[in-house]
Amino acid sequence: MKFGISYSTPHFGVDPDNLTRFARDAEDLGFESLYVPEHVALHPGAKIGPMELDPALPYGDPLECLTFAAAGTRHILLGTGVLLLPYHHPVVLAKRLATVDLLSGGRLRLLTIGVGALPGEAAAAGVDFATRGRRADEAIDVLRLLWAGGADGVSHAGEFFTLDAVCSFPKPVGGDLPIHVGGSSAPAARRAGRRGDGFFPGGLLTPDERRRQFELARAAAMEAGRDSDALQYTRWGSIGMSEVDVERFAREGVTRLVVSPATADPVAQRAEMAAFAERFALVRPVGPVE
Repeated sequence: MKFGISYSTPHFGVDPDNLTRFARDAEDLGFESLYVPEHVALHPGAKIGPMELDPALPYGDPLECLTFAAAGTRHILLGTGVLLLPYHHPVVLAKRLATVDLLSGGRLRLLTIGVGALPGEAAAAGVDFATRGRRADEAIDVLRLLWAGGADGVSHAGEFFTLDAVCSFPKPVGGDLPIHVGGSSAPAARRAGRRGDGFFPGGLLTPDERRRQFELARAAAMEAGRDSDALQYTRWGSIGMSEVDVERFAREGVTRLVVSPATADPVAQRAEMAAFAERFALVRPVGPVE
């Protein structure tokens, strides 16, 4: 089992010193990865399920935050949980993602995308809420097409995006980036299987619903001629979870758990993270961390 940790900008803020300290603490304590969430725009009365979101929550841009965190660390992998793909143009995003990956030494390995759940946010970004799933599918294809393309350019004619001999440089380290898919719906599970390198479901689902969704993701991968066993399975956990909890997740096929401190106080955060690292014997990185 791998363990990641989320820096929740809406709850912890975007103070640069706090972000750097958190990232360095996570790396020093042996967490595999650092995740940052995204909302591009909120509005009064916005709700996800029964939960109303304060429109003044300081959601920092996840890629900017991860780049900043990467400058103060050397080993920890970088992830988004989640980046709302339909609200980003893939030509612009391809270059941003490749640049973050290069500047971090190839550590943007846990890019996780979602489609969003707020119609008002889609409207603010100029996106038809009803088409966001199809837009995300096409955007994934365009991202990979751009990263694979050479100096002669790539072309694409789709429902939402048209490219004619477009070149996108620089490339990510290794030429491509893994793309994980978030979401708590059946379409998200199918998207993960058909196009994703991993599935990271959220939402308030029963254990049976979780099991069926992961089975759906694996079945979609097989139908698409892909290796279903290669599909990583990431889930949210709690900072206070026990070994029994982790064993239960492992039996469900989970390969990575992402937790977050329950407090915004830096001293208490470090204590919670250290206790978790000790409980699960996390391995600290080899080599100096500047």
